[in-house]
Amino acid sequence: MEISYKWLQDYIELPESPEEVGKLLTGTGLEVEGVEKIEAVPGGLEGIVIGEVLTCIPHPDADKLSLTTVDAGTGQPLSIVCGAPNVAAGQKVVVALVGATLHPTAGEPFQIKKAKIRGAASEGMICAEDEIGLGTSHAGIMVLTTDLPNGTPAARYFNLEADYQIAIGLTPNRIDAASHFGTARDLKAVLKRPLTMPSVDAFSVNNHDLTIDVRVDDEAACPRYTGLTISGLTVNESPDWLKKRLLSIGLNPINNVVDVTNFVCHDLGQPLHAFDAEKIAGKQVIVKTLPEGTSFVTLDGVERTLSATDLMICDAEKPMCIAGVFGGQNSGVTVQTTSIFLESAYFSPTSVRKTAQYHSLKTDASFRFERGTDPNMPIFALKRAALLIQEVAGGTISSEITDLYPEPIQPFRVLVRYKNIDRLIGIKIDRTDIHRILSALDIEADEITADSFIAVVPPYRVDVTREADVIEEILRIYGLDNVPLSVHLAADSLSEFPKVDPNQWQSRVGQLLAANGFYEILTLSLTRPAYNDAIRATLPGADVTLLNPLSEELSVMRQTLLFSALETLVYNLNRRQKDLKTFEFGKIYHKTQPEDGASNYHERARLSLAMIGNQMAESWLAKGQPVAFHDLATSVQRVLNIFRIKQFDTQPSDPVLFQYGLTYLVNKKPLVSLGLVNPKLTKLVDLKQPVFYADFDWNALLKLANTKIRYEEVPRFPEVRRDLSLVLDKNVPFEQISRLAHQTERKLLRAITVFDTYEGENLGADKKSYSVSFTLQDPTQTLTDTAIDKTMQRLMSGFERELGAVIRK
Repeated sequence: MEISYKWLQDYIELPESPEEVGKLLTGTGLEVEGVEKIEAVPGGLEGIVIGEVLTCIPHPDADKLSLTTVDAGTGQPLSIVCGAPNVAAGQKVVVALVGATLHPTAGEPFQIKKAKIRGAASEGMICAEDEIGLGTSHAGIMVLTTDLPNGTPAARYFNLEADYQIAIGLTPNRIDAASHFGTARDLKAVLKRPLTMPSVDAFSVNNHDLTIDVRVDDEAACPRYTGLTISGLTVNESPDWLKKRLLSIGLNPINNVVDVTNFVCHDLGQPLHAFDAEKIAGKQVIVKTLPEGTSFVTLDGVERTLSATDLMICDAEKPMCIAGVFGGQNSGVTVQTTSIFLESAYFSPTSVRKTAQYHSLKTDASFRFERGTDPNMPIFALKRAALLIQEVAGGTISSEITDLYPEPIQPFRVLVRYKNIDRLIGIKIDRTDIHRILSALDIEADEITADSFIAVVPPYRVDVTREADVIEEILRIYGLDNVPLSVHLAADSLSEFPKVDPNQWQSRVGQLLAANGFYEILTLSLTRPAYNDAIRATLPGADVTLLNPLSEELSVMRQTLLFSALETLVYNLNRRQKDLKTFEFGKIYHKTQPEDGASNYHERARLSLAMIGNQMAESWLAKGQPVAFHDLATSVQRVLNIFRIKQFDTQPSDPVLFQYGLTYLVNKKPLVSLGLVNPKLTKLVDLKQPVFYADFDWNALLKLANTKIRYEEVPRFPEVRRDLSLVLDKNVPFEQISRLAHQTERKLLRAITVFDTYEGENLGADKKSYSVSFTLQDPTQTLTDTAIDKTMQRLMSGFERELGAVIRK
């Protein structure tokens, strides 16, 4: 959601900078994601001032140029060569000073520099409107009528002061803040300043020449419906102030009537809709549902098939609008419109949400209605919009206000106990401050006693319905930073904590991976059904399908993190990020159905790693080296080392998922699978490069976590290295060699590594050679040649006997 800083100032005095306002809003729970400067014209006319032409004579060496001296407020008159035919002494003009960058209406920006033009010095530029981006005319320089002193910034004269767009990451529960008025309410509470509400006192009914009968057939879906008519208006382009307001929050102006409805929606949080009154058959507006399958063409020209639950705004003959969601193509305001019916309503959030999802329509109106607007706002917003339409489009209000509100929505009444306020916040807040904060948030206190009170919460605060919610309101305005930490909090104990803390282990693994060049990703748990279908043979159960999905593309819960990683890689590759290493902590979901027919739902935590491109970026030191299986295996081993998992069995990975790879097993249960992703799966996301991927069972890892640390004295005696070259069957993995070596020599063998492999015709068919180093050490004495030879002989005998190895000598 975008909020204009200058627009906010219409409601509340804000001497604070936009950045300071952003911090205040974040502190109240309206997280500000960014503050961006919005300039009315490119460059904001920086370095451009109002000046006065003191003298003007023809250039001696050019017929079409003039030599001028200009007072631009710099202390000394500037000499400027001007080519405009209308320049004359005594004029107030727009002057670009040396160093200013001009952004013309057409062409590239350019900077003003000191220059000599036909031998005459020029220290600036007297500007035409197209040269500074204010118009298209180049007939001559701009001649101003103003008493502003020379040197005044031109932006001030043209009222082009920069605005700031404040981007708020609005959470679904805070729809009350989805407007400038709603945002200002939070600032009012935290800054203890009054709000200045727009006045609607000038509202009056001019005549009764255009009456529209209104009927609501579905009061559950439309608890309140209000409207009035305006006739004799002229649909045209909006005035500059209105266009600037909409542009400041990223909206494009359309026409003066539609722009007013959009303005009021973002001003007060109340969506409105204007119907061309001449197109309302029978002068009737009926709020009702229509039969299943009814066809309706919306404003975007798309023909839609209605559901039987879609609430519609109809006239005596046809539907005109999907209530609270989208208008119809044949009832909207056009340049031919001279009279309108202006609607301001409160629609059931459930009804609007179902309809918006059914038609995959997301509009500013549905965004607000489906979360819950203020049922007490429609009349005020209607009057505000009617007055603004009269101001920008003319016309007269030609009917009384229709207000159908049979069962007014009552405030929430919540019992709040002071002891619970103190307990949940952690400190005792003065009772006066509590009630001041609640009053500033429009929450009244009733039935106040020494121990409790009833909080009367206005219905627009749909998220404040419980005691904890009221306490949260107190805390967010009081300020989390104002709650001191207890003096008893400490973390200086050396006690052992054998219980595994998943968050700590996740943090440790995340830091390890980040330190090794991996980037963490966070993706949706919702995914495409096609992804699960592609690996159906490997899945443990059926998909968990959403009852009310946002779209067909996101209608099931994922059963693997693989496709989330692949989509992230594609997104980055499309933005020329070629060398990528990512990891993600996430959950996967499935369901099983026992014989009794009831579904059992399961979720498991996973950790995924993905690698693509080069292991290291290309440089003058070395060429780029593509990632390989062993790069991924090294990262997997680093993760296992944190958990002190040294011993595991291996088997080939599932060919549905991997073109080749391994699965590590502990106690005969899979712990991690890694390898090259099957190209059939990468093709689903239009990814053509090889991807190496690892999938950890995070729950299993946590169960194997070893929290005990064993310390040993640093050995005083040296290590000894011996190398062997083993010729083995090609299908014998190195892990099998390592395990056999450690089983054969438990006392002296410290490490075993492979430093070379070889395959060739001279070895024989299906044979492979491993060059292996063995590190031997005795912590109690220096090893003798005799002891070393005996150890190596046992190892060679074991390899020959158990693995059929041929020792190359």
